[in-house]
Amino acid sequence: MSTKSIITMPDVDDEFITFIYAVRDSLALPAIITDEKDNIIFWRDLDSTKTNIKHTEQDSVAMNTPAYDPSYFQKELKEMKRSHPPIMINLDTGDKWFVFYKDSNELIQLRIFPYVQLSVIAIFLIIAYTVFNSIKRSEQNLVWVGMAKEAAHQLGTPISSLMGWLELVRMRFDAEDDNILNEMERDVKRLEIVADRFSKIGSTPSLSNYNVYLVIQDFVNYFKIRTSDKITFILTGDKHIEANLNAPLFDWILENLLKNAVNAIESEGSITVNISENIAKEEFFIDISDTGKGIPKSNFETVFQPGFTTRKRGWGLGLSLTKRMVDYHQGHIFVKESEIGKGTTFRIVLKSNLRYEPTQI
Repeated sequence: MSTKSIITMPDVDDEFITFIYAVRDSLALPAIITDEKDNIIFWRDLDSTKTNIKHTEQDSVAMNTPAYDPSYFQKELKEMKRSHPPIMINLDTGDKWFVFYKDSNELIQLRIFPYVQLSVIAIFLIIAYTVFNSIKRSEQNLVWVGMAKEAAHQLGTPISSLMGWLELVRMRFDAEDDNILNEMERDVKRLEIVADRFSKIGSTPSLSNYNVYLVIQDFVNYFKIRTSDKITFILTGDKHIEANLNAPLFDWILENLLKNAVNAIESEGSITVNISENIAKEEFFIDISDTGKGIPKSNFETVFQPGFTTRKRGWGLGLSLTKRMVDYHQGHIFVKESEIGKGTTFRIVLKSNLRYEPTQI
């Protein structure tokens, strides 16, 4: 069935014509009335620019050639047939008319409106939840920052006292060059550095130009005499690379990585720190390798997540903090290679002669 033309009404009485017009005018939806052959009788609420029908003054029914778009009527009629079953009207003449209709734009909008409203509510709830979480995290961060600064403050007094006692011991026993007292002094100074780290949490770390090899060498010399004699420390590589570093934080990075390497070595082995430069990209690498038990490849990424640990005793925060401190230096750290039973190599990549605005700790 297809739309061919708009035809005139059959010869029926005026009362029926009035009824048909009343039905037509009462339709609140876009509608088309057709006969049994799909010839269009009336329509309502369609695009007026495509249904411009010219009427004579003598009759309310179109008598002359209408100006309309037949393809538009075909399209609308097919859409209405798909939307709803037609309403059939039986005429006195025995003919049948069919009323085809579809939902109006207002009705479609009313049907969509609840979904739009629910979407707006969902977006509002998500925003509210995000803001709430952000405020909660901010409060937690402030608590941790406050606790860290208070811990640093509390450590300050006993550390100062220890330094004073060491001086008194030297004076009383005339032991200015005693190796044991010298190492004790280094440990006390180390405590000062640790306290200083905690006091600076929440502030912007200051960076200074350092010779990378000398900084690493100084820490390795301090660290190796406090570990087992069965573990050998090897420092190799370029001795002339300079970069902007925050020395206390950089020492913390080395400390965490070397402690992990020591823990990975069950009895005896070696830890190698190698420094190399990539001149083309103005960056350098610090590779820390051990001969320990190794890391499964599936854990290469998860080892830097907070809480991840393979030890029975441990918080799983060391590598997470290490990654964060490397980020402060605008670098990145990753597991370069690892093999079960043979060892692991962590690589730190940093820019040489860095020039940037550091972020807050």
